[in-house]
Amino acid sequence: MKISYNWVKQFINLDWEAEKTSELLTDIGLEVEGIECFEAIKGGLEGIVVGHVLSCKKHPNADRLKVTEVSIGSDETLQIVCGAPNVEAGQKVPVATIGTTLYDEDGKPWKIKKGKIRGEVSQGMICAEDEIGLGKGHDGIMVLDENLSVGAPLSTVFDVETDSVFEIGLTPNRADAMSHLGVARDIRAGLIQQDVSIEFITPSNSNFKVENRLNKTDVEVENNELAPRYCGLTISNLKVGPSPKWLQNRLNAIGITPKNNVVDITNYVLHDLGQPLHAFDSSKISGNKIIVKTLEKGTKFTTLDGVERELHEEDLMICDAEKPLCIAGVFGGENSGVTENTTSIFLESAYFNPVSIRKTAKRHGLNTDASFRFERGIDPNITEYALKRAALLLVDIAEGEITSDVIDIYPKKIEDHQVFLQYDQATKLIGEELPREAIKAILTSLDIKINNVTEAGIGMTIPAYRNDVTREADVIEEILRVYGYNNVEFSHKLNTSISFSDSNDVKIENIVATQLISQGFNETMANSLTKSNYISLTEMLKEEHNVTMLNPLSSDLGVMRQSLLFSGLESIIYNINRKNNSLKFFEFGKTYHHFESGYSEQKHLTLFITGKRTKDSWNITQKKSDFFYLKGVVTALLQRLGIQKTKTTLTKNDVFSEGITLSLGKTKLVDLGVVKYTILKEFGIKQEVLYADFNWENILKVGGKSKVKVSELSKFQAVKRDFALLVDEKVTFSEIYNLAFQTEKNFLREVDLFDVYEGDKLEKGKKSYAVSFLIQDKNKTLNDKQIDKIMQKLQHAFEKNIGAILR
Repeated sequence: MKISYNWVKQFINLDWEAEKTSELLTDIGLEVEGIECFEAIKGGLEGIVVGHVLSCKKHPNADRLKVTEVSIGSDETLQIVCGAPNVEAGQKVPVATIGTTLYDEDGKPWKIKKGKIRGEVSQGMICAEDEIGLGKGHDGIMVLDENLSVGAPLSTVFDVETDSVFEIGLTPNRADAMSHLGVARDIRAGLIQQDVSIEFITPSNSNFKVENRLNKTDVEVENNELAPRYCGLTISNLKVGPSPKWLQNRLNAIGITPKNNVVDITNYVLHDLGQPLHAFDSSKISGNKIIVKTLEKGTKFTTLDGVERELHEEDLMICDAEKPLCIAGVFGGENSGVTENTTSIFLESAYFNPVSIRKTAKRHGLNTDASFRFERGIDPNITEYALKRAALLLVDIAEGEITSDVIDIYPKKIEDHQVFLQYDQATKLIGEELPREAIKAILTSLDIKINNVTEAGIGMTIPAYRNDVTREADVIEEILRVYGYNNVEFSHKLNTSISFSDSNDVKIENIVATQLISQGFNETMANSLTKSNYISLTEMLKEEHNVTMLNPLSSDLGVMRQSLLFSGLESIIYNINRKNNSLKFFEFGKTYHHFESGYSEQKHLTLFITGKRTKDSWNITQKKSDFFYLKGVVTALLQRLGIQKTKTTLTKNDVFSEGITLSLGKTKLVDLGVVKYTILKEFGIKQEVLYADFNWENILKVGGKSKVKVSELSKFQAVKRDFALLVDEKVTFSEIYNLAFQTEKNFLREVDLFDVYEGDKLEKGKKSYAVSFLIQDKNKTLNDKQIDKIMQKLQHAFEKNIGAILR
């Protein structure tokens, strides 16, 4: 949120530097994220001086150019080539000297340089008013008052307003600070805490008066729950045109482009007092009547941006006797707004139900300055005051006449909040006992009325515009932020409570995370909210199982995720787009489902690998990550948790182009494989991505139960023997691995696959595995006879069970 310092000074006459005030704002909870310098004229006329044209002659090489001699107050004169038809000797003119930066219509800077134009030297530029931001005319150069001093900086001749603009990171609960009035209120409270006494100035409406009652617009509110307060009046005989400079400067400073005096005044009051207003062209209000109501579902309505929208039955609308005019508190209609031909308006000032406005804005994907404030809750008691303030400005600037009484429909007043603060509770939460007089002074500075004071605490009335202060704890927070968090002394003693838990789940999670991090993985944490259309990328997920948000922040956050895959791919493409192509991620997270039996949450661990296995290094030969690398990582994790002898089957999960499922008995543990190209294409990923999805709840059921056994290293030598086995192409190494250990349980220590051959030299449907076996007796050295016996037993088992032939 942008706040103009000059604008704030209309409420408090403060002479502090902007940086000092920004520190105060941050200390009291309105964090200033940055300060920008605003100039009413870009560049501030720097480098432009008053020049005196001493002579003006025709350019010898160009009919439309002139060569002038111009004095700028220094001893030597400047020769400047000028193409303006109205330049003459004796004039006082604005001169941009060499090195001056000017700006074109798009705001792009360009610098004045010494050069030659058609053979004649030009040492500057005599400017037109549009070239230096003092007007829009470009018929000729700007001729200045002849009484001005030659060489005087033009910034001293014209009053160029400069301003400091605070960028405030406003938290959603601080609806009261969404205006310059609200920010000034907080500054005043902070100043009082620092013993700085300052007057708080609010605009007076004492000059408000009704000129006549010849143009009254009737108002009917059908739904007072959605529109608790509705005010309006009619202003006639106004002239729509450009706003005065001071008003344009105020709006430009906070990034709002001026349109015309009527629209600019409504925008000004919005940012001045925090009250959104809306002006309707009276000539477009059928039946001279405003009706505030909801319409039937499916009603078509075209908004100010030219988009035809389909209304919801709960959308509150501002209508006339025949048609809808405006989506209340959100966006105006295409055919009811103010134009240059408007002469009479109905001016609306209202308090709408925040929940209703928020739902309507989200339904239609609209976010306007008005809806931003209405949906957070504005001051219900400033409605009429803001209306009169705007009416007086319209009378003054647009020369209008107030031609109706103020209509104020407010059947049930929104009451202030009553809260009792206990001193003991304040001390407990703050961690320090504050002086009671200081507490009362802070509350008073925040416009909180003190009703009664006892030994135990303070009874008070909170103004209705502070809808975030409704509890004792809220009041204590207000006291603390104004008192200053930095002023609370730290205790030299630290108290803490140590909780005991015998749960093994966190320990297992930490074991896994530690192992993955040691292998170069980074942990990610993704949003549980995601796009609803991701489920169309796989048949494994069903739309009817979505957990849908009733009031989503955006369409990208419309449902809760049914899979961790897509948020992981978002992280991968984010990194790839930033030239980080080799990635290893893991995430512990939940998926969310809506089954017929009810809602379900399931915890998962996912792994993502893409690119190279290790970082580039001069002494490492790089290898690309592949399926077998991922399988090795997964297997190592399972073994670390004591899970062995898993069963391998082809996966049924269609997110993989190729993949397997590892199970223990009938319990599925993990799906892993290569993500399908069609899915990667949706994210713009052009490189292979490996993915593993652990069912973490099943992992916890079967894992972490085996204890680590420590044994003494054997003193006796191990023996290594190899087999080249010819097997059917369907036989997997895991079958050979498991069969080997089932056959020889006493002396077999390791089984490794070191080569696979599939080629035209083998029989069709066959392949060759080169397998090594490590054999060792921990109590003695094995002799050749014993070793041969073991190898024969293994050979016989392979031939009998998997049809292997020793090559």
